[in-house]
Amino acid sequence: MKTIRIALAQINLAVGDIDGNTLKICDYIQRAEEQNSNIVVFPELAITGYPPEDLLLKHHFVDDNLDALSRIIERTKDITAIVGFVDRKNSVLYNAAAIIQNCRIIGVYHKVFLPNYGVFDEYRYFRAGAETPVYKINKMNVGVNICEDIWYPEGPAKYQALAGAEIILNINASPYHMAKAHLREKMVSERASDNKVAIAYLNTVGGQDELVFDGGSFIVDKTGAIIARGKQFEEEMIIYEIALDSPGQPNRRNISPLAASLEEEVYKALVLGTRDYVIKNDFKKAVIGLSGGIDSSLVATVAVDAIGRENVTGIFMPSPYTSRESCDDAYALSKNLGIKIIEAPISKILEIYRESFKMEFKGLPEDSTEENLQARIRGNILMAFSNKFGWLVLTTGNKSEMSVGYATLYGDMAGGFAVIKDVPKTLIYELCKWKNSKEGRALIPERVLWKEPSAELKPDQRDTDSLPPYPALDPILKAYIEEDKSFEDIPLPSGCDIECAQKIIKMIDRSEYKRRQSPPGIKITPRAFGKDRRFPITNKYRSY
Repeated sequence: MKTIRIALAQINLAVGDIDGNTLKICDYIQRAEEQNSNIVVFPELAITGYPPEDLLLKHHFVDDNLDALSRIIERTKDITAIVGFVDRKNSVLYNAAAIIQNCRIIGVYHKVFLPNYGVFDEYRYFRAGAETPVYKINKMNVGVNICEDIWYPEGPAKYQALAGAEIILNINASPYHMAKAHLREKMVSERASDNKVAIAYLNTVGGQDELVFDGGSFIVDKTGAIIARGKQFEEEMIIYEIALDSPGQPNRRNISPLAASLEEEVYKALVLGTRDYVIKNDFKKAVIGLSGGIDSSLVATVAVDAIGRENVTGIFMPSPYTSRESCDDAYALSKNLGIKIIEAPISKILEIYRESFKMEFKGLPEDSTEENLQARIRGNILMAFSNKFGWLVLTTGNKSEMSVGYATLYGDMAGGFAVIKDVPKTLIYELCKWKNSKEGRALIPERVLWKEPSAELKPDQRDTDSLPPYPALDPILKAYIEEDKSFEDIPLPSGCDIECAQKIIKMIDRSEYKRRQSPPGIKITPRAFGKDRRFPITNKYRSY
């Protein structure tokens, strides 16, 4: 029986940490050798980390990446290694994979299909490859291609299979969004069964700015059946011995389950994204403004799971409009999580502001100006603690609020990282319920889950004073932002009529300037604000 033992190195890399990434690659080569693997496979652009973006415009960065490849080549003796790197030929850059064997490169594959949509911008840096070679490794015919290449039915996988490839190794840096793992597996399974070839799909894992890479690497046999799978959101090496001349693979013991629910998957993405943003940017601790509301409760819970309770501090900043319930809930949450809470009232500071403006504002009614002063005072306090102690401020705005501008510029938007920036409000509730269920107790106080949302910036304020109920708002936001539907194509949910929908879309369009100034946040939907959705701030077009 013709077999090959493959090690998929699903590793967490850091963009720009060429030396650190190289050390990790060499370490995993040794581990794979020790477990008698024939081939060890590393992610797309493993040496540089993905995406390196405009670092690629620096000549020395590419040089350093090539020097690192030379060190890896020297280390690869009794095993074949597939390593993602940046290749340069006549000053032209390629997204490439080196096939290394016996301390020499036996081939270099250049990525053929360069994505240039959503978060991807590869045509800015790379030239597309034009060849789809097959390599002889351990007396077997092996195809290698990169990420986007596998998505095309008429792409490299087809031509490599026709050229005799018995297995195809596809290396990836595929960013996460909800339910994407199932989409990948379905697509790769079809590619394998259509071409009668086994495929090993390797994905990187870890957080990089707003992106999260969820791992979940897997192998399918030539019938399209999944025969091995790695964990989601965790670094590991998946080793599997595949029989290439067998009609199917009876040994499927290495199949790790995907997340049991959407809520579990999203929560793990938020934890990984937060942890890596904090650690990779050399922070040790984080600070969060605790309001007693559901958003700050979820952010604090994620932060504790990401970096540990001893590294998270909550600051409760009551105003004259803060309810007793909010105070109790903020303190109950901090006790449940085991985090330190600091109380910093803002009433006196607010009075000083009002006194300072009384001549200029004389005779004018109170409005959002006074409300926003409170949010901006709180932002100042959080940033003061950040400056004094080196804590990273985690903001607490959700996607529903950010979509319609229901947030204060330089106030509750002030901070370093927006954990739930891409999470709709309705999903916030489901995540909190899931977390409590998983804990088997009300880690997040029960009242937080059912009390009516309020910014508490004026007497008896409710979110519904300015917005439709979130179950009516979120479907419109999804249709307009994530699905790019025109106004007339958006189905109106219960609780929102035509005038309501028009108001929402106006708020979305007019808030682009705010979103452009917000901190980065974790992408969990197919269309997040930022790189995914690039709308001009100065924009006269209206679809309503």
